[in-house]
Amino acid sequence: MEKTLIEITDELRKEGYTEDFNLQENCLECRARGFKLFHRDFQVDKYFRLEGATDPSDSVIIYAISALTSDEKGILVNSYGIYADPIASEMLDKLAFKH
Repeated sequence: MEKTLIEITDELRKEGYTEDFNLQENCLECRARGFKLFHRDFQVDKYFRLEGATDPSDSVIIYAISALTSDEKGILVNSYGIYADPIASEMLDKLAFKH
């Protein structure tokens, strides 16, 4: 059985991914701590793609992200497909999942 969003984020938090990132057009923003990471400032360590069982709008990607210039680690949850947020091409390239 596929893990849920909550189960995955709980596991990532135990691994040290404690920040909550919000996707902006050209960066990731951590509102709680007041900083931004631009495409050159972070790496995607891993990601999880969850398919909505009955509703495509429930489909999300969970990213585990590490800053390259500090010890910040966090989670970004974003919808994908036609529901994805518009973002700059550099951010799109950085967050594109590789098969």
